Amino acid sequence: MAKMDQAEIDRRVTTAADVLNLTDYLDRRPGQLSGGQRQRVAIGRAIVREPSAFLFDEPLSNLDAALRVGMRLEISELHKRLKTTMIYVTHDQVEAMTMADKIVVLQAGVIEQVGSPLELYRTPCNRFVAGFIGSPKMNFIEGDEAAKQGAHAIGVRPEHIQVSATEGAWKGVISVSEHLGSDTFFHVHDTGLAETITVRVDGEVSFDHGDTVYLTPRDDMIHRFDAKGLRI
Repeated sequence: MAKMDQAEIDRRVTTAADVLNLTDYLDRRPGQLSGGQRQRVAIGRAIVREPSAFLFDEPLSNLDAALRVGMRLEISELHKRLKTTMIYVTHDQVEAMTMADKIVVLQAGVIEQVGSPLELYRTPCNRFVAGFIGSPKMNFIEGDEAAKQGAHAIGVRPEHIQVSATEGAWKGVISVSEHLGSDTFFHVHDTGLAETITVRVDGEVSFDHGDTVYLTPRDDMIHRFDAKGLRI
């Protein structure tokens, strides 16, 4: 449509197809391709324009789980190969954590925090960011337990809580245990701290529904927040 020279068109199409592993499909129409391949064709349309920045608006939201993982890796590799700025909008914090050099966390159009994935994970500036980054979500505790730490609320990530059958800082009963192989998630009730405390442990830990357990948070991994939800 831009009336470019045919040799230049061929060069750009060949380069984009090579980058996106679409060389074997150039004789097909998009409708004859799989969902992941069609997504790559859409990226190819942008690549041939040789833009100074790519804008992605939830490009993987309509793909199934396996395709999403594959395309996530492909876009990350593409970013490193092209060395071009990419602005990527997503509600999936796993995509944000694994793909981004820098994350901008937005809430209702307001920028809550800007930083690298690990900066946001280690030092969230408020409760919104703390609850958004990390899977499963951070546990929040208010009341007397938070007051002991000089805070309105404290937050502890599930992976920073140790579980014991005999002793610990908090006591509760496992309501649900989710065994995922490499990891196990325990959802603990009756702690008197919050409705549910979620704990992430090694996959070999064998507690089950109804077991009484003792929980101990790592002191150096407790996040403190004031009444406005800001980090102390």
